Amino acid sequence: MNINNVSELGLKELFSLRSDPVLVLLIIYIFSVSVYAVAKGVNYDVDNAAIAVVDEDHSALSRNITAAFLPPQFKTPEAISAADIEQQLDNGKFLFIVSFPPNFEKDVLAGRQPQVQVLIDATAIAQAGNGANYIQEIIQREALSALSPGTQLDNMLPVKTRIRKLFNPNSSSVWFNSLMQVINSITILGVILTGAALIREREHGTVEHLLVMPVTPAEIMLAKIWANSLVILIASVLSLQLVVTWWLDVPVQGSILLYVIACILYLFSVTSLGIMLGIITNSMAQFALLLIPIVIMMYLLSGGTTPQESMPLFLQRVMMFSPSTHFVSLAQNILYRGAGFNSVWPELVILASIGAVFYSIALAKFRKAIVTMG
Repeated sequence: MNINNVSELGLKELFSLRSDPVLVLLIIYIFSVSVYAVAKGVNYDVDNAAIAVVDEDHSALSRNITAAFLPPQFKTPEAISAADIEQQLDNGKFLFIVSFPPNFEKDVLAGRQPQVQVLIDATAIAQAGNGANYIQEIIQREALSALSPGTQLDNMLPVKTRIRKLFNPNSSSVWFNSLMQVINSITILGVILTGAALIREREHGTVEHLLVMPVTPAEIMLAKIWANSLVILIASVLSLQLVVTWWLDVPVQGSILLYVIACILYLFSVTSLGIMLGIITNSMAQFALLLIPIVIMMYLLSGGTTPQESMPLFLQRVMMFSPSTHFVSLAQNILYRGAGFNSVWPELVILASIGAVFYSIALAKFRKAIVTMG
């Protein structure tokens, strides 16, 4: 292993990347505009939800409940008739429809427990679930207030619940989405840049130039890994500081240095994976088609979209062999919870081990491919 060869070949990779304006623009876009757009555009909170009311009671209680559906969670409630409920839901005009039965207030004051029907368009499943909880709480609060004016809801319940939200006190989806998008961008570019660099060498015929040079396959691979990883690492740290922290005003709790160490180990894994995919494919089109299912699986099943615990046990065990699963956990622990080295070192070891396995497999395939080309 000649360090000078690795550094010189790596510089060649950087010059090659600089001469490709499409890839440069892609890197800038993914770590800036894409992070902002996903953070602001993907919203799991109930925000400005359209709500309608069918009031067959026309009492003070039903009017008080209707008036309690306030922004920013809900739009101003619209009054509709019971005959229009099905049509309005089919048209998708309202996400929630609350229907008060006749004699609603009278039955509440008499202790007869009348039923309020809440119809929900559950195609927007996250907003539907959270909105149903909001509506239920509002109805209970106003009904108890009608029974005992001036009495707080907590004082009427047998158990008092005190909720303290840690790490994201306002349950802001922007905080979650922005950091997860940075992680997903690292995954996508880590695989794309190295695989595309190898295929570009093959298509341009420069692989033959490397074969006649006094360099080893390991040196060629390491050069591609460190050069592309350096670009992605710098872009991700800049995105974290400028886009996430400054532009979106999302606080980062933990050590950036520890995050960089985890990111280096993760990039070692995904860039090795990219080289492996570049070896077993013959063209950029084949590489792109093979990339789609792999990246989607790493994105959806890593724990960044849904918790690992909610997945089938078989998938949980399979995804333990994916570096993305451990990096998502590391990044969340470091950036959200401010975890230190003593808490995350086991996952760092696992990530390094997976990277070593991926590198060994990619190197074996690369050596075999070079012999075939030679």
